[in-house]
Amino acid sequence: MPISKDQYREAMARLGAAVNVITTDGPGGRAGFTASAVCSVTDTPPTVLVCANRSNDSYAAFTANQVLCVNVLTPARQDLSPVFAGLTDHAIEARFDTAEWTIAATGSPVLKDAAAAFDCRIDQVVTVGTHDVFFCVVEAVRTGPVHEGLIYYAREYHRIVRED
Repeated sequence: MPISKDQYREAMARLGAAVNVITTDGPGGRAGFTASAVCSVTDTPPTVLVCANRSNDSYAAFTANQVLCVNVLTPARQDLSPVFAGLTDHAIEARFDTAEWTIAATGSPVLKDAAAAFDCRIDQVVTVGTHDVFFCVVEAVRTGPVHEGLIYYAREYHRIVRED
């Protein structure tokens, strides 16, 4: 017997994941969304996957631009998660007014105080249900000085601290 959508979502809420703001810029415009469905695929060539809901208000920009930056949030930038998730009154372009950004080699916005940033070109797209999985070749990385992480677990944010 298949599981229900609610059963699946409840179980997935117990799978902690980093909180990321995925950004793009180019001919399709500047846009971004919040994602926890980001994963390393391989280090040869360096590749990550990013899952994007096709009904997301920024989806068209990503498919037009074919570039993105995975900006890994720290607890200090937790405030960006609901903004880029579309849970506030910020229009797509106004979301970027809530933080400081630089520009990556691909043209994608890079969060100035991200824990890490992965500048990527979308290499392959696989459609699964309501989402597209972007397989992205990493062209550059940048790591920040902060040794704290932010995860989303059990529908809440949690701070992770590296102990030396």
